[in-house]
Amino acid sequence: MSYEVYKVNNSTAKKRPFKLLYITRSEYDKGWHSTQHTHHFTELFYIVNGKGSFVLPTHEIPVKENDLVIINPNVEHTEKSNVQDSLQYIALGIEGLTFSLTEEKDAQMGLFTYRGDREDVLFYLNKLLNEVMHGDIQYEIICQNIIEILIVKLKREKKFTIEKTETLNINKAVAFIKHYINQNYRNNITLDLLAKVGHINKYYLSHTFKKDMGISPIEYLNKVRIKEAKILLDTTDYNIGEIAEIIGFSSQSFFTQAFKRTTNQTPSTYRKVQLNR
Repeated sequence: MSYEVYKVNNSTAKKRPFKLLYITRSEYDKGWHSTQHTHHFTELFYIVNGKGSFVLPTHEIPVKENDLVIINPNVEHTEKSNVQDSLQYIALGIEGLTFSLTEEKDAQMGLFTYRGDREDVLFYLNKLLNEVMHGDIQYEIICQNIIEILIVKLKREKKFTIEKTETLNINKAVAFIKHYINQNYRNNITLDLLAKVGHINKYYLSHTFKKDMGISPIEYLNKVRIKEAKILLDTTDYNIGEIAEIIGFSSQSFFTQAFKRTTNQTPSTYRKVQLNR
């Protein structure tokens, strides 16, 4: 008979100062990109399939299958697929911490190719997705514990330095809806659709989103679209109608009204001013 006892040291098993805000699985066609945006929380992306890049204010970093990308709070960025490949990834929004790589002490963004067991990390990510999708009793507790396991495993892999950050206590539903809008602003988005994808009452969503963000979900959607419109007006020769369609407005006149309301200029006037600078 053999009987072995292993004592567990509970001195390090402290409550982690972070929380999972959302998890999404996204797949985008060739040539897709989101709009430039920032978050008050950390985003973690695991590239499941395809190739693309992450665009920062000063440079662009290519990514491919099995890469793990960490975007720390308040870092402006956008992700995009390339012209040959679609891009599929799982993204996590995690509030309350920031990552530093031991060999890049002051890096705002850490990017590395995951060298551990791919099936292992995908197991945890898919478990998170499954729990959130089904929303069974106390699924939030399971999700929190899974994300703690995943972060510890990643810390072992690359020896991260993880620091606590201030939290804004943004509502999880608001964080998810904001993320959803940033990724899908080109599509036909209504308040009813946002409520459906967020599994939340639309009246509660409107109230909570405005409380946390200072504007309504649809106002935020238009803000994202106008920001992308400015980039297209500055960098392409698309006409106004084409830009309106690209960024998701139902008509050129509606786009022009929204643009002028936000910038005090029509899209045509804005483009002329930028060309003459």
